[in-house]
Amino acid sequence: MIPQLQQEWIRLFRRHTREDLGGRAHVRARSIYILPTRQGLLLVGMLLLMLVGSLNYGSNLGYLVTFLLGGVWLSTILHTWRNLLGLVISPVGASAVFAGQPAVFTLRVDNPSRLARFGIGLELPRGSGGRGDIPAGAAVRLQVSQTTRQRGRLPLDDVTLSTRYPLGLFRAWTYVRVELECLVYPAPADQGEPPREAVYRRSDVGHQGVGADDFIGLRNFRPGDSPRHIDWKVLARERGLLCKQFGGDRNDQISLDWELLPPVGAEQRLRLLSRFVLLAEEQQLSYGLKLPSLTIPMGRGEHQMHRCLRALALFEAGS
Repeated sequence: MIPQLQQEWIRLFRRHTREDLGGRAHVRARSIYILPTRQGLLLVGMLLLMLVGSLNYGSNLGYLVTFLLGGVWLSTILHTWRNLLGLVISPVGASAVFAGQPAVFTLRVDNPSRLARFGIGLELPRGSGGRGDIPAGAAVRLQVSQTTRQRGRLPLDDVTLSTRYPLGLFRAWTYVRVELECLVYPAPADQGEPPREAVYRRSDVGHQGVGADDFIGLRNFRPGDSPRHIDWKVLARERGLLCKQFGGDRNDQISLDWELLPPVGAEQRLRLLSRFVLLAEEQQLSYGLKLPSLTIPMGRGEHQMHRCLRALALFEAGS
């Protein structure tokens, strides 16, 4: 608890590069931090030893090399600091993911100056990032990823924009705060089938849907599949665990109803419904979703799938 409070206090008082009304964050001079790296500190120690040796032996060549390297060390501060100054960061987007998968955020970094920027990196405190070079007057897109643990809206944490150009003796960085979020769907349950009481409606036309008459192909085994559908001959040939799919002369419609689910917790119900939506979409069924506060009419296709999953991700218990 105490480390979390310390982190919150640090985040409250540290300087940020914040976005303007246009949603773009401009890196200003006063928002950049800079400190020597391990290599930079090692060079300082070597320069001190060289200076002591030069003083002890009165070596003019030692003085020359010592002060020459010292001048390089000092000038590197300016070059590293200037490599970040003036960059513009703007949000691009983030694709929806399931809980447990990494959320990938895409950011655009613009370089409006006449100088190329090298070794520009974006990273998250508890995630991964990307790095690249930005030509003069150009822009690049960099991605950062963050681990997801629960469904809902996941806002992008403060991003660290950093560089060690040109010699790696100093690290300059700034904290960038932009408005960007990722929608996290409930993780599908490992097993389960739609309840038998679910409303199936059969159409007299169409050769779509899933039936028990015509064999239409094989698919990979998923936890919860019936052993009767496993192709044991394929398994005996060591070609993997596959399940048979059958089709019928009908176009099924299934209603995924919250009230028909087993008496489990709300989050587990959402995971079950997430699984049922994926199953219905894979089996090319027309399906609808009924939640306590929302009803999505029948439909099919990728748009219908994301519409239902979005409703599950944003569901509030007790609403």
